[in-house]
Amino acid sequence: MTEQELALHYPLGDSLPAPGTTLEVAPGVRWLRMGLPFALDHINLWLLRDVQDGAEGWSIVDCGIDNASTRGHWEQVFADALQGLPVLRVIVTHMHPDHMGLAHWLCKRWSTATRDCRLWISATDWNAARVASAADTAFGGEGAARFFARHGLTDPAALDQVRARTGYYASLVPQVPRQYRRLLDGMELNIHGRPWHCIVGYGHAPEHIALHCPGLNVLISGDMVLPRISTNVSVIDLEPEGNPLPLYLASIAQMKRLPADTLVLPSHGKPFTGLHTRIDQLHQHHEERYAEVLAACAQQPGSAADMLPVLFKRTLDLHQTTFAMGEAVAHLHALASSGRLQASTGSDGVVRFRTV
Repeated sequence: MTEQELALHYPLGDSLPAPGTTLEVAPGVRWLRMGLPFALDHINLWLLRDVQDGAEGWSIVDCGIDNASTRGHWEQVFADALQGLPVLRVIVTHMHPDHMGLAHWLCKRWSTATRDCRLWISATDWNAARVASAADTAFGGEGAARFFARHGLTDPAALDQVRARTGYYASLVPQVPRQYRRLLDGMELNIHGRPWHCIVGYGHAPEHIALHCPGLNVLISGDMVLPRISTNVSVIDLEPEGNPLPLYLASIAQMKRLPADTLVLPSHGKPFTGLHTRIDQLHQHHEERYAEVLAACAQQPGSAADMLPVLFKRTLDLHQTTFAMGEAVAHLHALASSGRLQASTGSDGVVRFRTV
């Protein structure tokens, strides 16, 4: 473990739910893990014991990507872990593929002639998912390649790979339910007689919803607070002038209103306590990255691509490079918006930033 990880506490130790199985982490709250075909190789999903309109059952929080393996593991969970009860609703924290992917299948799988198993999600993320799943070039294609080239990614092979990555979102999220229930910041959900409060977060996704249950002292944090890695906060080609990093840092700062001993259930990594400590670590992490970027840009004006070896000390594959480029632009935009960097576009069309 790193020094930062050692500052947190993991109540379940090294215990992990095997694929297709669950572990109880709090009364009526069960933990699942599903595989992902990326360097970040898993996502945590949650089952909440529930009752709606007099019907006993379960709520699902987040879904996994749409592939045969994930569907198969869900079917195993349905057979072994639901105590013969149905899924009543599907709650999705945000629109990213590992969270939204199987929402359409789960809602259809558990809807009946007398009861709809409804998707619950923020309106912004439902609309973003609908657009992305219907677009050939979402998270790839010519627009993304132009955006990365403008920010200094000039390697022809890498840009060709980005152009060729069409239909990426739709390959993991082929459909989005046509109907949904809207989640709003501050909204209270009654889940099996306990209030769960919706907490909005910005910067990582358009309108991310975390869920806090005071009675259980549990926070389903989604991707907003993770124990081992920093949350991806990126500028993307659809919002090229975006400034998401200050929004993200302000969002997690608000979470320090929750008790320090809250049990945090993250989307990646193990459940932990030490929420305030982890939020402080994440703020410190980005302050350190800011300092590194400022130092590099004081030596000579730099593009986002120039910042990759500054911000990331490891070798990056294409999937990681696209995220890293978005994060580099996010750091540069944050520093420019606060007056510490100034941007200019060179004769080659590349945007570079210099320290003021």
